[in-house]
Amino acid sequence: MSETRLTHLDEDGQARMVDVGAKQPSERRARARARVRMTPATARAVEAGDAPKGEVLGVARLAGIQAAKQTGALIPLAHPIPLTFVDVAAGVDADRGLVELVSEARTVARTGVEMEAMTACAVAALTVYDMVKGLERGVELEQVVLLEKTGGRHDWRRDDDGERD
Repeated sequence: MSETRLTHLDEDGQARMVDVGAKQPSERRARARARVRMTPATARAVEAGDAPKGEVLGVARLAGIQAAKQTGALIPLAHPIPLTFVDVAAGVDADRGLVELVSEARTVARTGVEMEAMTACAVAALTVYDMVKGLERGVELEQVVLLEKTGGRHDWRRDDDGERD
């Protein structure tokens, strides 16, 4: 199959789920990142665990893990896959007003786990917003990106400058 062909379209251009039935299950891993921008004061409240709705990072981590498990129900053409591991790490750079969420998802399946990793980060970032909106409404979800994926046809990694390999 050509790398330039959209795999989720049939011959008539209609959206379809890709048939992965002939593929052999293999170990797959993906990491993604989301960044949430806010004022330094709000970021300090997040760092201190002192937001109006409580401790932000723990709730965001759990929301991301829970979301990864629901990816097949949220993304119309994503395959529901058995996850063997999901985690979301959270960090705060209060001076820059930045919360960074990094997820990792793993499976042994016929298809990759990139969408699960990215869904985990996206929902964790939305949860950060929800948890701090009582302090600040101007919070921005700045970025959700795939950092790397292994397994399947080929491995892929974003380089340190944010460019794709």
